Amino acid sequence: MRLRGGAAVAVVLVCAVAGCKAETQTGSSGPQQTGAGGAALKVAESLTVKGRAPKTGYARDRFGTAWADTDSNDCDTRDDILKRDLKEVRFTSGSCKVSYGLLPSDPYSGKEVTYRRGRSLVDIDHIVPLSDAWQKGAKYWDARKRIALANDPLNLIAVDASTNRSKGDGDAATWLPPNKSYRCTYVAGQVAVKKKYGLWVTAAEKSAMEKVLETCPGQKLPTGGNPTEAPARFHAD
Repeated sequence: MRLRGGAAVAVVLVCAVAGCKAETQTGSSGPQQTGAGGAALKVAESLTVKGRAPKTGYARDRFGTAWADTDSNDCDTRDDILKRDLKEVRFTSGSCKVSYGLLPSDPYSGKEVTYRRGRSLVDIDHIVPLSDAWQKGAKYWDARKRIALANDPLNLIAVDASTNRSKGDGDAATWLPPNKSYRCTYVAGQVAVKKKYGLWVTAAEKSAMEKVLETCPGQKLPTGGNPTEAPARFHAD
């Protein structure tokens, strides 16, 4: 999948009834890009292999408050990703709270999905699920690193909710997107996140990653995202 272009605003209008602003725009950066991070297959081969640790002690709040504004742009992380990944975006007010947008081709299913605030047709998915991360190293981290992972744009993507619910906390050995054309990009995203944060993989997971990436040896790692430590003002239980 090619990187969608820079965040160019093509249309701005005022909604006559709701008083909201709408923008037609494309996403800018994130896990869908093919960056300059080197061959994904080579990096996958370098990941540390260990067994899955117990899930004991895992809770979502161990990764901080959901959608914390760790990049200090005055918008929460969920709306940042909606703005990045959706097209024809509209806001309830200002330029943060997304009220409407389109996924013309959902990465996981390939179908068109419409986002309307308050309806659960679009999820913001953690490409590496937080529970999976917990069992593969994150349980031993400082809270600020866990908060960073939970809000890192490199690990987040807007997707069809119904398809995403089938993923659960699966890794590459247990779940891949039904949209086969996206699998190389998806696995490269997981590899990039695990490399960036020092998370390990199971033997089965590594084998599954390599099997996918061997079909696209030129696949590059996505790059970018936020620092691996959230600002000191953020806390987690």
